[in-house]
Amino acid sequence: MADDLYRSALRARMAKLPPLPPWETRAPGAEAEDGEGGGDVDMGLGTGEEGESAHAEDEEMDDEDSVGELPSLNTIPRLSHRSRVPVDYTPLSAAGYFDQSLSLSLPARQLEVRLYYTPPLVRPGEANGNGKGALLVAHHGAGSGALSFAMFAKEVREQSKGECGVLAADCRGHGKTTSTSGPSGDLLLSQPDLSLDLLSLLTTLFPTPSEAPNLVLVGHSMGASVVLGVLPELLERGYGVTGVAVIDVVEGTALEALPHMRSLLLTRPKGFPSLEKAIQWHVGNNTIRNLQSARISVPALFVKNEDADARAEVQWVWRAPLEKTEPFWEGWFTSLSTRFLTARAARLLLLAGAERLDKPLMIGQMQGKFQLVVLPGVGHHLQEDDPAKSAEVVVEFWRRNERVRVGVKRVGER
Repeated sequence: MADDLYRSALRARMAKLPPLPPWETRAPGAEAEDGEGGGDVDMGLGTGEEGESAHAEDEEMDDEDSVGELPSLNTIPRLSHRSRVPVDYTPLSAAGYFDQSLSLSLPARQLEVRLYYTPPLVRPGEANGNGKGALLVAHHGAGSGALSFAMFAKEVREQSKGECGVLAADCRGHGKTTSTSGPSGDLLLSQPDLSLDLLSLLTTLFPTPSEAPNLVLVGHSMGASVVLGVLPELLERGYGVTGVAVIDVVEGTALEALPHMRSLLLTRPKGFPSLEKAIQWHVGNNTIRNLQSARISVPALFVKNEDADARAEVQWVWRAPLEKTEPFWEGWFTSLSTRFLTARAARLLLLAGAERLDKPLMIGQMQGKFQLVVLPGVGHHLQEDDPAKSAEVVVEFWRRNERVRVGVKRVGER
C-alpha cells in the first residue's frame, strides 16, 4: 500500500511538469516544407481524447513494469554461508616421492637410521661428474624429519630430469631413526655428534670416494650446522662436494631467538588425539603452509602414547623432545656464519621472506662470497611450503656450479 501511494504521488508531480520539447526528427532547414511555424508536436502529454488515452496506456505500462510491493525486512531471505568443502587431513604415504625407503645400521654410531633415497640417473660421458651422477644430501631441522624433503625431492628429480638424486635421513632422536644404546642415545644431539652421524652414513653408503656421486649438501635450520660440520671431513677424505645450501637460518637471528624458544615450546600441545588433528594443527597455525606436504611429513613427527588408554585425549606424542635439547641450542648456531663463509665449496643461502642478514653475512654478500635467494610467501619450512620453487633454486645452483669448465672458479670459491 505504501508503495502504491508513493508511485501515485510521483505521477501527480510529473503531470504538473511542463511538456517536454519535441524531438528534432527533421533535418535542419526542413521546417519550411512542413508549414509556417512548424506547429506543436503531440507527445501524448497534452489534453484531449488522444492525450488522455495515451496517458492511460502509460499508466497501464507502468503497472505492468512495476516490481510490486517490496517485502518487509523480516521476510527478506538471509544469504546462507558458503558451504565449505571438508578438508582432508588424513596422512599420506611417501611412496612416489622417493624411490627407496631403507633402514641402515651404523654400529659405530649405535644407530639404526631410516633414510629415503632417490639415486641419480647416471649417464656416462656427460659433464655431470664423469658418470658418477650428482646427489643432494638433505638434513632436516630440529623437531622435523627427512620427509619434510619429500615433495622437494620429487621436484628435484623432475626438474633435473633425474640427473640429480636426493638422499634424506631422519637424524638421531627424530622420525624412525632409533638408537641401539637406548633412550639416552637419542639425546646426543650436539652439532659434532650429528655431523659424525651424517659422515658415518655417507661413508657407509659410498665407501670409495672416487666412485661416490658429486655431493650437494643441503641443510635446513639446525641441519645447516650439521652439513657445514661434515663438509671439511668429506673434502679431506677425497669426496667431491659441489656446493652447500643453507635453508632459512641466520646465526644472528637464530641466537637472538633462543631466549624465547622455551616459552614457545611450552605453548605447543603436548600431543593430539589423532594424526589428523596433528596435521590440522600444523597447517592451521602456518607451521607448514602446504597441506599435502604436511600430510606426508607430520605423521613421522609423532609416536603412539603407550601410557594412554583408549579414552585419553592425547593418543600421539612428539617423537623429538625438543625441550630436552636446550643444552645444544647455542652450539647449533654459534659461528654458523663464519663456517658458511669459509666453506670450501659453492655457497647458497635460501631464506624465507626478507629476513635480515647478520653483519658477517652482509659483508660476505657485498663481497660476492655466496648466492642469496629470498622466497616470498613461505614460512620457515620453505622446502615444504613451496617445493617447486625451492627445488628450482637448488637445481639451478647445482647446474651452474657442477658444469663449470676447468680453471673457472665456482661461486663462493676464493
